[in-house]
Amino acid sequence: MSHSLNGKTALVTGSSRGIGRAIAERLAKEGATVALTYNASRAGALETVSAIEQEGGNAFALQADLADADAIPALFEQLDRELAERTGGAALDILVNNAGNSGWGGLADATPEAWDTMFAVHARAPFFMVQAALTRLSDEGRIINVSSAAATRPLQAVPIYSMAKAAINNLTHALAMELGPRGITVNAVAPGWIRTDMNAAVRENPEMVTAIEGDTALGRFGEPLDVAAVVAFLASGEGRWVTAQVIEASGGYKL
Repeated sequence: MSHSLNGKTALVTGSSRGIGRAIAERLAKEGATVALTYNASRAGALETVSAIEQEGGNAFALQADLADADAIPALFEQLDRELAERTGGAALDILVNNAGNSGWGGLADATPEAWDTMFAVHARAPFFMVQAALTRLSDEGRIINVSSAAATRPLQAVPIYSMAKAAINNLTHALAMELGPRGITVNAVAPGWIRTDMNAAVRENPEMVTAIEGDTALGRFGEPLDVAAVVAFLASGEGRWVTAQVIEASGGYKL
């Protein structure tokens, strides 16, 4: 590793497993002190912290249910205390909005409650996470939102999820314009089919796996590490001239 993030601090939401965990581990390997959040999976979060520390990195876990808007100010108060203890200040260099919840459910079985929960986590939480981070974010900092290829190629099986991720793409552009004068870059990474718990049922269906891999230029499901590598580039100094972009990391799905 290049240790391109030595001396930097990062907050990665929803990082007790899957893509979020891979991002937290990669940023820590690059030298960042990483705060990761979890909702219910405390064991998974502590396991991630332990894995990072075993590799010589620095990390800590904070609990927050991002479906609850009131949890965000409390999360940043915890973050301030933890960073002050570890780094001597509360400056945040990198914010990765990754937290999500399951998006399966089509038009016929959708409910207002499911809609509200989906948008609360995937759209409202990133907006207010950035708002809370504004006074803490360093100039020349980085905001990276985890979107989805479904934002631009919606799937009938997940219409609410697809809409929420489309909102994230729009927010990414708006924030890039607002924060550009401070040198803060704002980008989104949009994964395609990645090998995570969310699509485990899909991967148990051989016909669907064959169809998805056949529609993917690189011929396979992606791995969380594939997405983490793109995030690490955007978080580094090498990504300083990239902003307001939605970068699809799908292996060339449905070209």
